Amino acid sequence: MVVNSLLALSPQFTQSKEPDWRAMLSRTDYRVPLFWVDWLADAGSLTGRLLQASNGDLKVKVVSQRLAVPTLSERCMLGLKEKRCAMIREVVLYGAGQPWVYARSILPLATLTGRLRKLRRLDSRPLGALLFSDPTMRREPVQFTSFHSNAGRPIWGRRSVFRLDNKPLLVAEFFLPTFKPLTP
Repeated sequence: MVVNSLLALSPQFTQSKEPDWRAMLSRTDYRVPLFWVDWLADAGSLTGRLLQASNGDLKVKVVSQRLAVPTLSERCMLGLKEKRCAMIREVVLYGAGQPWVYARSILPLATLTGRLRKLRRLDSRPLGALLFSDPTMRREPVQFTSFHSNAGRPIWGRRSVFRLDNKPLLVAEFFLPTFKPLTP
């Protein structure tokens, strides 16, 4: 199932076809179903919330971590020049044994310097835990998107730029069709 979900997402990350990202207007944004507003607009750590929603049964599986050129919209959000590489990390977060969230993080090479060099070696640790424990972290406004998976079900996602020591990184999170929190 996770393979199908990832295949449904992968075409969304090409230079020619990207998700249609929109600014979240408010927590009562009429374009987003109420259930999803609660998850998409949450200003806290998604990792922390997923831990709670899975009764502590949360695992991170790294799908890919490589140097590559981000998509056009990712470069624009981060202020990266054309053909500038960044570290792109893709993971699946498993809650209660099910693939719940596909996350794609773009970390510019200039961000991965100094004390933030540690972000190069996250392995299966969740990035969110590090972000929300950093006292210098600032988060920019959330954007959201939705599109249909190969199974025809909508996949909702959000993304935002985080700044650590004023250095940017972009995190996009997509709730997979198998996302069913155990607790609200």
